[in-house]
Parts: sequence; C-alpha cells; structure tokens
Amino acid sequence: MLFELDEAPGVPFDDVVEVSNYVAALEHGLERIRGGFPLSNRLIREIHRILLSRGRGQTRLPGEFRRSQNWIGGTRPGNAHFVPPPHPRVEECMAQLEKFLHDQPSPTSTLLKAALAHVQFETIHPFLDGNGRVGRLIIPMVFCIEGVLREPLLYLSLYFKQNRSRYYELLDHVRSDGEWEEWVRSFATGVEETANSAVTTAQRLLEMSEVDRARVQGAGRISGSALQVHHALLSRPVNTIARLAADTGLSVPAVTDSLKAMEQLQLVREITGRKRHRVFSYVPYLEVLQQGMEPL
Repeated sequence: MLFELDEAPGVPFDDVVEVSNYVAALEHGLERIRGGFPLSNRLIREIHRILLSRGRGQTRLPGEFRRSQNWIGGTRPGNAHFVPPPHPRVEECMAQLEKFLHDQPSPTSTLLKAALAHVQFETIHPFLDGNGRVGRLIIPMVFCIEGVLREPLLYLSLYFKQNRSRYYELLDHVRSDGEWEEWVRSFATGVEETANSAVTTAQRLLEMSEVDRARVQGAGRISGSALQVHHALLSRPVNTIARLAADTGLSVPAVTDSLKAMEQLQLVREITGRKRHRVFSYVPYLEVLQQGMEPL
C-alpha cells in the first residue's frame, strides 16, 4: 500500500506519505506476528525499512541499526541535549529490550511493558532516523500481541505531540534520575485519553461515511458502481484505479467513471497530477484520520 503521492487538499505531502508508510509498516508487522513471527529486532528492522522506504529519512539506512553515533539536540555530541549509547552497544541494548518484550526474566503487565519498552527504545535510539515513529508503532503492536486490542486502533502520536515538552521532560527524568513512576502515570493517562479519542474518531468516520454514501447514491446511473468504490475507499482511503478494480471486481472504466463522479461531489481528489499510475485520496476520511496521526 505504498504510493508515489503528491499533496492532497488539507493533507500536506509529507504527512500523506508518512501516514501511508506508517500504515504499511504496521500492517506488515501485525501480519508477521499473526503468522507466528515474534516481535523481535529482526521484525523491528523490517518495520523501519518500510517506514523509511520513501519520504523523510529514506537515505538514512532503512532497516539497519546505526553504525555511527547519533544525538538529540545540539550540533555534536559534546553540546547535545541527549547522547544515546555508542553504536557498538546498540545490538546488545536491543537484545536486552527484545528479551524484556518476551517476558524475560519475568512477565510484565501489558500497560507497563508498552510504557517501559517505548522509553527504552527511544533511549537506545538504534536508527539514524525514524526512531520516534518506530517507538510509537511498537506501542499498538504490544497491545495487539498481548490481546488487549484486536486491531491496532490506539495511536499515542497526537497525545505525545500535544504534550511534547512534558513528554521529553519525562524521558529525561527516566534517563537521568530513574523516575519511572511519573512516566508510567503519564503514559497511562495518554492511553486513556487516546482510547476515548479513538472511539470519538470511529463515530465521526461512521457518521461521515453514511452521509457520503447517501450523496453517492444520488449520483445517477453510475451510483451502483460508485457505491462499491466508496466502500473500498473506506478500507484504503489512498488508492489507485487498478487496486480499486481488483478490490471491487469492477472494470477499470467503471472505476474511473465512479471516481469522476465522486470528484464532482468533492469526496475524492487525484493527487499526483499524472495521466498514468494516478492515485486518489478520500479527502474527508483522511482529514479525520490525520487528526490522530500527526508526526511528532
């Protein structure tokens, strides 16, 4: 589900690409886990490769642990705000984190595991770029693996963004003073607020889809095909004509005509500006989703 994308109305180009990569990486991770593959360093590297396959960070060793020192803030390690472990220690540190995720040496409750795994991953900072994105993605994966969620519907990105200063402050306190308790309390608050927000978002999407469906039904002779395309866009709101034809069983001309009708209703927009390999976005749907997917 990765596309060459240009800017869609209300959805900046970088955000569209990043959300698309994020969803593809999460789908890959969960598919592997459902197939019996463990949440491991190998899988984390696979997820990172997909996250950075295009857009921001694509030249920064996708899928590979760093082989040089990185830092946060400042112009060099000497004046940086935080310096992660040196690169020769990354493999060892990540191996310890992997053991923790697998309940070694002892089991850990799901909420606590997700909270501690996130802060430990961000402290190790094992990649040259994309650490924040991978670290946030690990959270819903832990919840799904542990059976707390059936689907990965809990994303803390917006909560962390809205509380950016406090988020970094708490990470610093864990690293410098071992203040785990305050971090865990804040994390639990974020999970509660995000869960409530997810319910609200789901309700908004349901209401929006019903309104849009009624509008599509009034599209005249093409309405039957357009309704099938609309239904497919609910699952993949950024899509191609070929993919929509495969998902709906409609012919390419029927899909094309349906998209034209939906464009006239201002429900979809072609976002590449090309004549071939065009990509369409379900704009109202993406605008709702984007509120919970803003990059940190």
